[in-house]
Amino acid sequence: MQTKPSISSSTAPAQTAIEVEVNGEKHALTVEPRLLLAHMLRERLGLTGTHIGCDTSSCGACTVLLEGKSVKSCTVLAVQADGRAVTTIEGIGTSRSLHPMQEAFWAEHGLQCGYCTTGMIMASLDLIARNPDPSDEQIREGLGGNICRCTGYHNIVRAVKAAAKAVKK
Repeated sequence: MQTKPSISSSTAPAQTAIEVEVNGEKHALTVEPRLLLAHMLRERLGLTGTHIGCDTSSCGACTVLLEGKSVKSCTVLAVQADGRAVTTIEGIGTSRSLHPMQEAFWAEHGLQCGYCTTGMIMASLDLIARNPDPSDEQIREGLGGNICRCTGYHNIVRAVKAAAKAVKK
Protein backbone atom coordinates (compact mmCIF):
# COMPACT_ATOMS: atom_id res chain seq x y z
CA MET A 1 0.00 0.00 0.00
CA GLN A 2 1.32 3.38 -1.02
CA THR A 3 1.03 6.37 1.22
CA LYS A 4 0.70 9.91 0.09
CA PRO A 5 3.74 12.05 0.70
CA SER A 6 3.07 14.59 3.37
CA ILE A 7 3.63 18.26 2.86
CA SER A 8 5.99 19.47 5.50
CA SER A 9 7.09 22.93 6.37
CA SER A 10 10.41 22.21 4.64
CA THR A 11 8.60 22.28 1.27
CA ALA A 12 7.23 25.77 1.89
CA PRO A 13 8.87 28.40 -0.30
CA ALA A 14 11.79 30.16 1.30
CA GLN A 15 11.22 33.69 2.48
CA THR A 16 13.66 36.57 2.42
CA ALA A 17 13.43 39.76 4.45
CA ILE A 18 13.93 42.92 2.44
CA GLU A 19 13.72 46.64 3.09
CA VAL A 20 12.77 48.87 0.23
CA GLU A 21 11.88 52.53 -0.05
CA VAL A 22 8.91 53.02 -2.35
CA ASN A 23 7.84 56.55 -3.22
CA GLY A 24 9.77 57.84 -0.21
CA GLU A 25 8.19 55.41 2.26
CA LYS A 26 10.24 52.59 3.79
CA HIS A 27 8.79 49.08 3.81
CA ALA A 28 10.11 45.98 5.56
CA LEU A 29 8.74 42.91 3.83
CA THR A 30 9.25 39.17 3.78
CA VAL A 31 9.06 37.86 0.22
CA GLU A 32 9.68 34.72 -1.76
CA PRO A 33 12.98 35.12 -3.63
CA ARG A 34 11.17 34.55 -6.93
CA LEU A 35 8.63 37.36 -6.36
CA LEU A 36 8.79 39.95 -9.14
CA LEU A 37 9.02 43.63 -8.25
CA ALA A 38 5.85 44.34 -10.27
CA HIS A 39 3.88 41.84 -8.20
CA MET A 40 5.33 43.15 -4.93
CA LEU A 41 4.29 46.69 -5.84
CA ARG A 42 0.79 45.74 -6.93
CA GLU A 43 -0.12 42.89 -4.58
CA ARG A 44 1.85 43.60 -1.43
CA LEU A 45 1.88 47.41 -1.44
CA GLY A 46 -1.36 48.08 -3.35
CA LEU A 47 0.36 50.32 -5.92
CA THR A 48 -1.70 49.32 -8.94
CA GLY A 49 -0.50 52.17 -11.15
CA THR A 50 2.29 49.84 -12.24
CA HIS A 51 0.64 47.77 -14.94
CA ILE A 52 1.60 44.30 -16.09
CA GLY A 53 1.06 44.08 -19.82
CA CYS A 54 3.00 41.19 -21.26
CA ASP A 55 4.92 39.62 -18.33
CA THR A 56 7.85 39.15 -20.72
CA SER A 57 9.55 42.60 -20.58
CA SER A 58 8.42 43.38 -24.12
CA CYS A 59 5.80 46.09 -23.57
CA GLY A 60 7.16 48.32 -20.77
CA ALA A 61 3.78 48.89 -19.09
CA CYS A 62 5.41 47.89 -15.79
CA THR A 63 8.25 50.44 -15.98
CA VAL A 64 9.25 52.03 -12.66
CA LEU A 65 12.33 53.88 -11.50
CA LEU A 66 14.86 51.92 -9.45
CA GLU A 67 17.40 54.33 -7.98
CA GLY A 68 16.21 56.82 -10.62
CA LYS A 69 16.78 54.51 -13.59
CA SER A 70 13.88 53.04 -15.51
CA VAL A 71 13.46 49.29 -15.21
CA LYS A 72 10.80 46.89 -16.32
CA SER A 73 9.54 45.66 -12.99
CA CYS A 74 8.34 42.36 -14.47
CA THR A 75 11.98 41.40 -14.99
CA VAL A 76 13.34 42.55 -11.63
CA LEU A 77 13.06 40.42 -8.53
CA ALA A 78 11.76 42.12 -5.41
CA VAL A 79 14.91 40.99 -3.58
CA GLN A 80 16.97 42.99 -6.10
CA ALA A 81 15.27 46.13 -4.77
CA ASP A 82 16.45 45.38 -1.23
CA GLY A 83 18.02 48.51 0.26
CA ARG A 84 17.13 50.57 -2.79
CA ALA A 85 14.61 53.28 -3.75
CA VAL A 86 11.73 52.58 -6.11
CA THR A 87 9.52 55.25 -7.63
CA THR A 88 6.18 54.36 -9.17
CA ILE A 89 3.64 56.53 -10.95
CA GLU A 90 1.95 57.08 -7.57
CA GLY A 91 5.16 58.68 -6.31
CA ILE A 92 5.53 61.48 -8.83
CA GLY A 93 2.30 63.45 -8.58
CA THR A 94 -1.25 63.49 -7.34
CA SER A 95 -4.61 63.95 -9.04
CA ARG A 96 -4.61 67.53 -7.73
CA SER A 97 -0.98 68.24 -8.53
CA LEU A 98 0.25 66.38 -11.58
CA HIS A 99 3.95 66.01 -12.29
CA PRO A 100 4.93 68.05 -15.40
CA MET A 101 5.30 64.78 -17.34
CA GLN A 102 1.79 63.69 -16.37
CA GLU A 103 0.49 67.17 -17.22
CA ALA A 104 2.17 67.04 -20.63
CA PHE A 105 0.75 63.59 -21.46
CA TRP A 106 -2.71 64.93 -20.59
CA ALA A 107 -2.31 68.24 -22.46
CA GLU A 108 -0.73 66.71 -25.58
CA HIS A 109 -3.11 63.71 -25.71
CA GLY A 110 -0.20 61.33 -25.24
CA LEU A 111 -2.52 58.54 -24.19
CA GLN A 112 -5.64 56.81 -25.35
CA CYS A 113 -6.63 53.78 -23.32
CA GLY A 114 -3.98 54.68 -20.74
CA TYR A 115 -2.72 51.17 -20.10
CA CYS A 116 0.83 51.90 -21.27
CA THR A 117 0.85 55.47 -20.00
CA THR A 118 2.34 54.86 -16.58
CA GLY A 119 5.25 52.95 -18.07
CA MET A 120 5.70 55.58 -20.79
CA ILE A 121 5.78 58.36 -18.21
CA MET A 122 8.28 56.57 -15.98
CA ALA A 123 10.56 55.74 -18.93
CA SER A 124 10.25 59.36 -20.13
CA LEU A 125 11.33 60.67 -16.74
CA ASP A 126 14.52 58.62 -16.95
CA LEU A 127 15.02 59.80 -20.54
CA ILE A 128 14.81 63.53 -19.77
CA ALA A 129 16.92 63.09 -16.63
CA ARG A 130 19.69 61.78 -18.89
CA ASN A 131 18.93 64.11 -21.80
CA PRO A 132 17.02 67.27 -20.82
CA ASP A 133 16.54 68.39 -24.43
CA PRO A 134 15.86 65.25 -26.48
CA SER A 135 15.09 65.34 -30.18
CA ASP A 136 12.06 63.53 -31.58
CA GLU A 137 14.36 60.74 -32.75
CA GLN A 138 16.01 60.44 -29.32
CA ILE A 139 12.58 60.25 -27.66
CA ARG A 140 11.43 57.53 -30.05
CA GLU A 141 14.65 55.62 -29.46
CA GLY A 142 14.48 56.16 -25.68
CA LEU A 143 10.95 54.82 -25.52
CA GLY A 144 11.70 51.94 -27.88
CA GLY A 145 11.08 49.37 -25.14
CA ASN A 146 7.63 50.74 -24.36
CA ILE A 147 4.77 49.73 -26.60
CA CYS A 148 1.52 51.64 -27.07
CA ARG A 149 -1.07 49.71 -28.99
CA CYS A 150 -3.42 52.70 -29.41
CA THR A 151 -1.41 55.64 -30.75
CA GLY A 152 1.16 56.29 -33.41
CA TYR A 153 3.52 57.72 -30.78
CA HIS A 154 3.29 61.22 -32.31
CA ASN A 155 1.45 62.69 -29.32
CA ILE A 156 3.67 60.81 -26.88
CA VAL A 157 6.76 62.40 -28.44
CA ARG A 158 5.09 65.82 -28.23
CA ALA A 159 4.25 65.21 -24.58
CA VAL A 160 7.82 64.26 -23.68
CA LYS A 161 9.16 67.36 -25.45
CA ALA A 162 6.63 69.58 -23.65
CA ALA A 163 7.51 68.02 -20.31
CA ALA A 164 11.23 68.43 -20.95
CA LYS A 165 10.65 72.15 -21.51
CA ALA A 166 8.44 72.44 -18.43
CA VAL A 167 10.96 70.68 -16.19
CA LYS A 168 13.79 72.97 -17.39
CA LYS A 169 11.87 76.12 -16.34
